[in-house]
Amino acid sequence: MSFIGVLEAVGKGFEKGLKWALAFAIPVEKLVVLLFPSAAPVAAEVVDATMLIQKAVLLVEQKYAASGAQSGTGADKLAEVMLLTEQAVTGLLSKAGVASDTGYITSIISAVVAILNVQQAQAAAN
Repeated sequence: MSFIGVLEAVGKGFEKGLKWALAFAIPVEKLVVLLFPSAAPVAAEVVDATMLIQKAVLLVEQKYAASGAQSGTGADKLAEVMLLTEQAVTGLLSKAGVASDTGYITSIISAVVAILNVQQAQAAAN
């Protein structure tokens, strides 16, 4: 297979994986209500922060799934999601008046992962 053929195959696989991952994604507005019930007046920044985290989690999960290294890699995945999102999420939450630090953002990421896992389990049961 040629180099371009390999790239095309990877791209097609990525597209299929992304469609699969997005099927399990929760609408961000629902996540905001669950994670930030008191932040309704400034929801735009909170929605953006939550959407950013959810997309990063899905991207990192897909990367690990593609490499076959899904189990026992939670700390590595968390570190990657933090690297991708922490600075932007801190800024967005600050604009929304929500004080955040690394621990707080880690908690949000863990909550998003837990909710996505529940969604995946429900989809698999159907």
